[in-house]
Amino acid sequence: QGLGDMPDVFTPFKEACERKSKVRKCFPYPTKGNLGVVPEDAQKLDEGLPTLEALGFSAQDAEVAAKPDPRSVLQFAGGESAGLDRIQHYIWKQDCLKDYFETRNGMIGADYSSKFSAWLAHGCISPRFIYEEVQRYESQRVKNKSTYWLIFELIWRDFFRYICMKHGNDVFKIGGIAHRSWKWEGEGEAFQRWVDGETGQPLVDANMRELKYTGFMSNRGRQNVASFLTQNLNVDWRLGAAYFEEMLLDHDVTANWGNWMFAAGLSGGRINKFNILKQSKDYDEQGDYCRLWCPELKDVPAVKVHTPWQMSEKEQLESKVKIVPYHELRSAALVSPMELTVRGQGQVVFDRRALPEACGREEPR
Repeated sequence: QGLGDMPDVFTPFKEACERKSKVRKCFPYPTKGNLGVVPEDAQKLDEGLPTLEALGFSAQDAEVAAKPDPRSVLQFAGGESAGLDRIQHYIWKQDCLKDYFETRNGMIGADYSSKFSAWLAHGCISPRFIYEEVQRYESQRVKNKSTYWLIFELIWRDFFRYICMKHGNDVFKIGGIAHRSWKWEGEGEAFQRWVDGETGQPLVDANMRELKYTGFMSNRGRQNVASFLTQNLNVDWRLGAAYFEEMLLDHDVTANWGNWMFAAGLSGGRINKFNILKQSKDYDEQGDYCRLWCPELKDVPAVKVHTPWQMSEKEQLESKVKIVPYHELRSAALVSPMELTVRGQGQVVFDRRALPEACGREEPR
């Protein structure tokens, strides 16, 4: 019937899917001798992937990339076998699926969420296979809100695919599918500080540094940094989407650009502006995640770890951290935050414009 009647809001889409659709079964595994004739040029596959140097990266860059960051949630490895191993580990060996709903908003460790996204994005595993594994788990172990919620997330994945099919290139345009006009900031200072994880908002900075050094970020983190860039800093949402496309190991075109368009309030539905401080205290109450990725905060107590700009000079001295307003850093031409950290004293740079209570837009767009 085409996509003309498809809703642009998730809930009615989900309800229609659950009421009317049926998930098709996976194709059976091929039997020996049933693969047909191998194409003549298939031998090129044995030549292997190009090296990073062959793709234009320096030997130093390649060396750094070969050393995974020990803080990473998971050492991702490509291919179907690795993807199936991850499913076996998460669902069956560790029995994590039964607790997925309660743990899915975590940010530290391998098993707070499924981490299936990278293998799904590259076609290494099938969403149908995951669906069948969840059904098997429900029949053999337990069926609860958590098992449902993993399927719920797969429906979100389908939703963005159909949204992009319905609206085509409008998904990539500045006004989104709502065709709303707004004067955005371009690729300037605010965007670069967001990219570098130097906004002064610990939760935002920690997530952006995790992305930079590992190619991964939790779903909770993605929502917060996208809201902050678009709703607080007023930076063109397409810059954020393009940066994610460049950095994410699990980049999926429709999920990424669809989520960013929604975060920017350009879907035609309501605009969700995240309260970053509330999110910080709800999902990183003691500041463990922020300290993990922002070592300049390692000695800051939990009561101030999410609001370091509120620290007195005495507290800064005790916590071995110096709070520097960004405009002072620029005018005084101080050394870089990284250099100060190497010297043994962390530095948190903040800009009053970036604080939740001092910026952002309340007007509908």
